[in-house]
Amino acid sequence: MKKQSRLFHLGWVVILIGALLAHFIQTSGGISIRDIRFNGANGQVLSGLLYVPPGVTAENKAPGILAVHGYINSRETQSGFAIEYARRGYVVLALDQSGHGYSDAPAFANGFGGPAGLAYLRSLDIVDTNNIGLEGHSMGGWTVLAAAAAMPNDYKAVVLEGSSTGAPFAQEGSTTWPRNLAVVFSKFDEFSPLMWNVDRAQDVVTSPKLQAVFGTTDAVVPGNVYGDIAAGTARMLQTPNTTHPGDHISPEAIGYSIDWFAQTLEGAKPIPSSDQIWLWKEIGTLIAFVGFIILLAGTFEMLLSTATFAHLRQAPVATAHRSRTAKWWIGFALSAFIPVLTYYLFLYWGGQLLPGSALFPQTITSQIAFWAVLNGVIVFLIGFVLRGEKVSARGNVLGSILIALATVGIGYLFVIAADFLFKIDFRFWVVALKPMSLLQAKIALVYLVPFTLFFVLALRGLHTGLTVTGDSRAKQYLSNIGALAMGFLVFLVVQYGWLLINGHLLSLNEPLNTVVAIQFLPLMAIIAFLSTFTYRRTGSYLPGALINSLFVTWYIVAGQATQFPVS
Repeated sequence: MKKQSRLFHLGWVVILIGALLAHFIQTSGGISIRDIRFNGANGQVLSGLLYVPPGVTAENKAPGILAVHGYINSRETQSGFAIEYARRGYVVLALDQSGHGYSDAPAFANGFGGPAGLAYLRSLDIVDTNNIGLEGHSMGGWTVLAAAAAMPNDYKAVVLEGSSTGAPFAQEGSTTWPRNLAVVFSKFDEFSPLMWNVDRAQDVVTSPKLQAVFGTTDAVVPGNVYGDIAAGTARMLQTPNTTHPGDHISPEAIGYSIDWFAQTLEGAKPIPSSDQIWLWKEIGTLIAFVGFIILLAGTFEMLLSTATFAHLRQAPVATAHRSRTAKWWIGFALSAFIPVLTYYLFLYWGGQLLPGSALFPQTITSQIAFWAVLNGVIVFLIGFVLRGEKVSARGNVLGSILIALATVGIGYLFVIAADFLFKIDFRFWVVALKPMSLLQAKIALVYLVPFTLFFVLALRGLHTGLTVTGDSRAKQYLSNIGALAMGFLVFLVVQYGWLLINGHLLSLNEPLNTVVAIQFLPLMAIIAFLSTFTYRRTGSYLPGALINSLFVTWYIVAGQATQFPVS
């Protein structure tokens, strides 16, 4: 095996190991997974993954569960729940909400897609329509509540994970609606003011809104059943020891939902809720994600060894600093912390200036792009103030474009293959990479422009402004990862440290953007790694900037909600 291709081969081998692990876990015991499309309201086409336990037929029907992810997630986010339900004999429809994943835009339309999802599940001849449960996380809770409101006699029980009845997007709950309700609301949920009108999630037990649904004026006691299951009026609160996004990777949160459906639905296998294997699937897709990053680096290395791209190979010829002086540390600190200090403000400005439109149909993607461009400009201007030794590192423009397209294109083929062969994306928790739909690919072309501008400016600043003479390979990687990711690390430690100590985020009114920032930490580290890897081999910031712009645009657009209907 040639030295130049070793990393590439390591990458695909790691992907294969992770994909096989994930596949065998999610199909454990003979479960089959089908990638489906079906028609919803007003011509909308919805997407889902259908988990079918072995032995289920029209003659041997099984209870069904509609499981729905939250805002700016997708059907795969619910895999922990879906795997465990299917192992216990439920037919599970893991739905892409309206405007999410592969379901038609816009987001929020047609009851978030919930009524159509329930109707589709009920239409399957393998489903026992007398035993159907609804489970939704966050906005997915409002999705299943929309289904419960539209079809009040067509389900038997509901689990709301980190969600609520009533405002802002659901029908008000009562002691009789929805039927047989379990509220699983974590002790450190960031969205408690929005969901249950309490600043601290631990105080949900005394929320008047929750008490009205449970039919009591006293503090709701977690684990107690209120009402009557046979009459459809049962209520239960559970408070797992995790956060809002943590519900997806919490055996406790998943276990509570398993227990509730075991009590309220008939026909499932009596497997204890403590018997859970879904985490191994999550580990498998994490391994595949790591393999993908290795594959990108290996692909770039292998392409550089070809005659087509050999002219790009060149060691860096100069550094900006001879040692880490005060000027270097100031530049490092500004690089790490300005993106965080401007995070909420620039996202807000982006939301105000770039509402959903035909040109920019994904509002959160637009906000992030706006934040990115302004930070790129700031980094560029700082370079004039804190300039070190002159470093010429632009390199060959056309060659950089072509090798970036080839590198990410080959990586994309592996993601498509994993989806086709194993029905998985590359993910861990909220960090997920999946193939784009044709519509998302079209959207990505627009957002590629601002993200490319950001990466060109930001990585130019990194490699021409913070390089130090004599740095070892490890020090180069760690220094660059720190310059891009340290600010978000500190930011998240402060926010979640405050949450653990005081019961709410330091930025009480910014739960969504704070949760979104969790993804920035691993992404910034990956960006720094790929950029440093390519710079060390070409002496140019352009290949890394272009590879990262393609990768990050793909990552964000495929994972975000589309709020404006486009075609």
